[in-house]
Amino acid sequence: MRRNALSPLVLAVALAGASSAATAGNMIFCSEGSPAGFDPGQYTTGTDFDAAAETVFNRLTQFERGGTAVEPGLAEKWEISDDGLVYTFHLRPGVKFHSTEYFKPSRTFNADDVLFTFERMLNAEHPFRKAYPSEFPYFTDMGMDANIAKLEKLDDMTVRFTLNTVDAAFIQNLAMSFASIHSAEYADQLLKAGKASDINSKPIGTGPFVFGRYQKDAQIRFKGNQDYWQAGEVKLDNLIFAINTDASVRYQKLKTGECQATLNPRPADLAAMKADPNLKVIEQAGFNLGYIAYNVTHAPLDKLEVRQALDMAVNKNAIIEAVYQGAGQKAVNSLPPTQWSYDESVQDAGYNPGKAKELLKAAGIAEGTEITLWAMPVQRPYNPNAKLMAEMLQADWAKVGIKAKIVTYEWGEYIKRTKAGEHDAMLIGWTGDNGDPDNWLGVLYGCDAVDGNNFSKWCNAEFDQLIKDGKRLTDKEQRTALYMKAQHVLKAHVPITPIAHSTVNQPLRLSVEDFKVSPFGLNSFYGVDNK
Repeated sequence: MRRNALSPLVLAVALAGASSAATAGNMIFCSEGSPAGFDPGQYTTGTDFDAAAETVFNRLTQFERGGTAVEPGLAEKWEISDDGLVYTFHLRPGVKFHSTEYFKPSRTFNADDVLFTFERMLNAEHPFRKAYPSEFPYFTDMGMDANIAKLEKLDDMTVRFTLNTVDAAFIQNLAMSFASIHSAEYADQLLKAGKASDINSKPIGTGPFVFGRYQKDAQIRFKGNQDYWQAGEVKLDNLIFAINTDASVRYQKLKTGECQATLNPRPADLAAMKADPNLKVIEQAGFNLGYIAYNVTHAPLDKLEVRQALDMAVNKNAIIEAVYQGAGQKAVNSLPPTQWSYDESVQDAGYNPGKAKELLKAAGIAEGTEITLWAMPVQRPYNPNAKLMAEMLQADWAKVGIKAKIVTYEWGEYIKRTKAGEHDAMLIGWTGDNGDPDNWLGVLYGCDAVDGNNFSKWCNAEFDQLIKDGKRLTDKEQRTALYMKAQHVLKAHVPITPIAHSTVNQPLRLSVEDFKVSPFGLNSFYGVDNK
């Protein structure tokens, strides 16, 4: 028997600050930033995925809660051909799309929804995509647009993907947020009404929560999906994202009970959080990397010697002590040490400002040369304080004669502008999305990702061939050998400076039950209760 829903009055009071507002079965999540939209295929950040993919949508396959194992999702089973090129998915019957004030479905989920979702990403001439021009950076960064040769509807409940080349992580890729399944019927309604862009502001999915409304920089409201296909997995009647970019404000709201969960706490607050009898903090090693990306298309960063000098001028130990405060591990490589295929023989050049000055002089870089250094406006699992880190880098680089001007924007604008290549150097990072090395090496540094998550805009033919060859193999040892070579190529060209891998700390009120920390840095609330 479901609990009574939270009234609009009580919801308003909750967001205004009443500590007793979130009654049993209702939950307020103090999130760190406003999503850029609610169409997961268009985005690449956890902020966007938390607000849409993890609430409103499902995928054909899915990751187990709190783990990396792949489970059936909207596809209840599948077969893979012997040559690894053909995937046949048998869809789950009876799954209902959300019913809202702006859409009432007339049928349940079927093959047409899968075809619409992927054909829109595959075909730039798709009618819906022409009506609402969109790019799908994750899909293209992973080369899936080029590798999916054919998508077929065999019958209403069966679809077949045919690939051009073997993709060892294809099943994992389909469990990722960008592959969230849309309603073809809803898309057709929007197209006929001339409102195609509403797919990004009024989402319809099959997921555990139904979208209510969104107020930028303030709140997102969801209701528990009473018709969810995974019986018993939706225990919350109402879920609210209360948005605040200030970690200290989020902590205060958690302390007073104005929210029951938050994320990305300041390292300085952790001891007090762990000592608070009303709170609990789940701690685990982060599957992440915080780094500096150098835009190699901008002078003087197009010169290897300049990137080497900037890399050597970074005092990583001081940054980790000040920014991570005991919750960070120094990074030397382009992926975390917990990722299989990590090569321990990759080494840093080391902190050497004297050598950095020599390299800059040899490269003809004048003292006082200016560059921009972009700093994130939000706390992320891989970087708890980008502003402080940027200020420390500014001081480090000033010592070798480089003047860094710190630039920042609202998170969605920050990502948009840096993908467009407006920055010289920038702070960014990554939390792995599917447990496969290609999710690091290909998505962040590959040529296919130059207009997406490859913020360095670095494209190296040798590196790219190694990672593409690795993706086409299924033997783990053979893949590892290629990926280890690729890591050395990347390190030699210095498109990035790895800074740290952080420990993830998830603060919750004691009333929260069965919250699972995702190794992929996402926040999911199905299966979660507040009592």
